[in-house]
Amino acid sequence: MLAVILSGGSGTRLWPLSREAYPKQFLPVVSDDTLLAETIDRGLALDGKARVMAITNEEHRFVVAAHLQAQAPERTAGIILEPVGRNTAPAIALAALAAAEENPEELLLVMPSDHVLKNPDAFGQAVRQGAEAARAGKLVTFGIVPNAPHTGYGYIRAGESHEGYNDVAAFVEKPDEKTARRYLEEGDYFWNSGMFLFRADRYLAELESQQPEMIRACRTAWEERNADMDFTRVGSDAFKACPDDSIDYAVMEKTRDAVVVPLDAGWSDVGSWSALWDIQPHDENDNVCRGDVITEDVSGSYIHSEGRLIAALGITDHVIVETDDVVLVADRNRVQDVKKLVAQVKAQGRDEHRFHKKVHRPWGTYEGIAMGERFQVKRITVKPGASLSLQKHHHRAEHWVVVKGTATVNRGDDVLLLTEDQSTYIPLGVTHRLTNPGVIPLELIEVQTGSYLGEDDIVRFQDTYNRV
Repeated sequence: MLAVILSGGSGTRLWPLSREAYPKQFLPVVSDDTLLAETIDRGLALDGKARVMAITNEEHRFVVAAHLQAQAPERTAGIILEPVGRNTAPAIALAALAAAEENPEELLLVMPSDHVLKNPDAFGQAVRQGAEAARAGKLVTFGIVPNAPHTGYGYIRAGESHEGYNDVAAFVEKPDEKTARRYLEEGDYFWNSGMFLFRADRYLAELESQQPEMIRACRTAWEERNADMDFTRVGSDAFKACPDDSIDYAVMEKTRDAVVVPLDAGWSDVGSWSALWDIQPHDENDNVCRGDVITEDVSGSYIHSEGRLIAALGITDHVIVETDDVVLVADRNRVQDVKKLVAQVKAQGRDEHRFHKKVHRPWGTYEGIAMGERFQVKRITVKPGASLSLQKHHHRAEHWVVVKGTATVNRGDDVLLLTEDQSTYIPLGVTHRLTNPGVIPLELIEVQTGSYLGEDDIVRFQDTYNRV
């Protein structure tokens, strides 16, 4: 079985913790592990031979690769990069095309990278139930046994019952509360989990029948693929021409072979701050508190601190989330409107919707410490053995002070070896490169001075990670 993990979302509903450049699947929002790490573990746990494949984008590729290298170095079946987002149906088609080259009847278990499942054993049992139907040619989806009249999910109406699964009678759009209550009472409706199981050749055959334009574009993009380090890049122009559609609309609602396996495993798509409040343990006042938090006369609230102390007094049903650069305060019943705040941030030309103060790069991280007119200060951490690009800047000079570890600095024609408490200066316009030759992380303080300090003032000459 091949676990196909879809990891292309931006996760704006959990802003400000989730940002476009580092969305919720890369964050430990429920446990000490990231949501992506938990998803990879679910795929590996299917059996001792299960492999994991990821579909992601250019921006997130190195974070996904780091997860797979840490958890599944011998069982990774590849990382496919989408040049643009075209929704789930084309993304899954790329995975099916890749799998079918080795084994057309390979079972694909499709999982979003940002869901929570509290009971992995129940999930494994549901997958085993669905595998038999999938091998027989059915297209399996997993229907979450509802425990509330939720209006934020699509529903699946179950039809004729079989051993371990039901035919799908219909996919139903998100209902109003009255309709959702009726679905709950009738008992033959499930939440649509967005997880699927089928043979690679069956999915491709359904696309041939239902979406010929989509499969043609995906086949062309796949035929034009090329390898780049650990990644597979598909043909950009062909994939951009592909229709944009979800697997639900493109395939599952049209096929005659859709079946649903009930799943009761503590599932959540973690689609809002209220969803996080729902699925985590509450204290005696019905609060969920993470990080440095103290409360007095507070109830029904979700309070999350990333660093600073949050002291809350006399509030009910609130969400408070603190990061280095943003504090969100919201009515817990209004958190679906967080996207409106994100839209305001974008409209004002700010960066808080896109980046955290700590920005992740393939070589490590940098974090803004201070900024003023014609200067800014950053903390830079470089992974052991990693190197920044050979580059220069037109508008700024840089001062580097090594705090921890050892740095090799290429500065023009000079090569310097700096250890802790040593420093160097990179004049404006001079070609330079920073490398960590050691076995521990390199940490340094960078002071930039100049007329323009934007990240786009970089001219790269050589780059280990093939960035432009």
